[in-house]
Amino acid sequence: MLRLILPLVRSWSLSVVLLALSLQAQSATAAQAVPAGNPAAEAAAVNLAKPVATRAPDLLEHMVDVVLQLFHVKTGENTTTHFVISCLFLAGAILLRRFVTTSIFNLLKRLASKTETTLDDKLFPALEAPVASFVMVTGIFAALKVLKLSETVDRSIGYGSTVAFSLVIFWGLLRAFNAVLDHAAEIAKERQMGVAAFMPWIKKTLVALFVVIGVLITIQSLGYNVSTILSGLGIGGLAFALAAQDTIANLFGSLVVAIDQPFKVGETVKVGANIGTVEDIGLRSTKIRLVDKSLVVIPNKLVSSEAITNLSRFTQRRFEQVIGLTYNSTPDQLALIVDDIRQLILRETAVDTNSVMVYFRDFSASSLDLWIVYVAKSPDLQQSLALKQRVNLEVMRAVAARGLVFAYPTSVLQLEGPNAKQIAPTKS
Repeated sequence: MLRLILPLVRSWSLSVVLLALSLQAQSATAAQAVPAGNPAAEAAAVNLAKPVATRAPDLLEHMVDVVLQLFHVKTGENTTTHFVISCLFLAGAILLRRFVTTSIFNLLKRLASKTETTLDDKLFPALEAPVASFVMVTGIFAALKVLKLSETVDRSIGYGSTVAFSLVIFWGLLRAFNAVLDHAAEIAKERQMGVAAFMPWIKKTLVALFVVIGVLITIQSLGYNVSTILSGLGIGGLAFALAAQDTIANLFGSLVVAIDQPFKVGETVKVGANIGTVEDIGLRSTKIRLVDKSLVVIPNKLVSSEAITNLSRFTQRRFEQVIGLTYNSTPDQLALIVDDIRQLILRETAVDTNSVMVYFRDFSASSLDLWIVYVAKSPDLQQSLALKQRVNLEVMRAVAARGLVFAYPTSVLQLEGPNAKQIAPTKS
């Protein structure tokens, strides 16, 4: 392909150079042929030396010229034929628009309903209105270009057609872009991908960027220098950035959250001192519904800098507790109750058997402490709490069966002196 294109480019460049040299030679010859002291001839020579600025007709003008040639219309003034052809363009646009919306797109929608993917089901309805508008805009401006109007009006129509076609085209592209992003969000949600929670944020960012690019291209098509406009906005942009530094910090914070994905919508998290369910992840802030059903809005710059505990991503749940028995317990009783508790926990199918630990650990101030540790296989909170309740009840039954008593904080007051025997020791 490059071997075919490069010779064409070279020959086109050579033709342009030769044409420029020939024009320069003609202008030089004309300048030399002008007799000295003749102002009219010198002015004519200068006009000849200047390049003539001509505007190439666009596709719409070319289409209008072809139609006028078919009707053998060559006059430079408006005639009845011009008005008839203008009305025909408008009527043809209306009929073509109706045919496109009722026939072509209905056929495309029926074909899309038979395919496995749902992208075309969203894409064709999204493109229907922009395509119909494009047909009408083409018909309206073609009808206007048929008429012979003044140069100022014709120039205004040219600017209007540029803006109208740009808006319609970018509208269609924007709706197609939205359909593709919605389809991607559905796929991410169905596959339970981590990026699914951030698809609304990604969609807003990409759509905003797309709109900005569309506006700049439209301005450039009108003949304005976009680079000059952007450079002129540089100082204002710097001042705006300084004034909106908190907003920019929040945007970068949301970018960090989107990349790291520490949580998603619907998960229960702990951010700083706030514990609740994530309801929304925005560009500026994250909304969390707390346990008391109040709503807290946390700026994303704080979310990205705080330690985040995701309470919805447990793989298992570990339980650790200490129970105290009275000092009336004998060593044999303690050995037997430790073994009883270990066996009753091991009998639970919902417990990871490799995690079970039951030991007589400490001599506390008012109790003999047994240390109990086990891990529930299921990360579900309600199932784990139900397991812990069953274990606690079985522990109470085992302690009662061995004739042991749970200890509670006690203290003994011992009095000395001549009247000490008259006062019995008390426990509290």
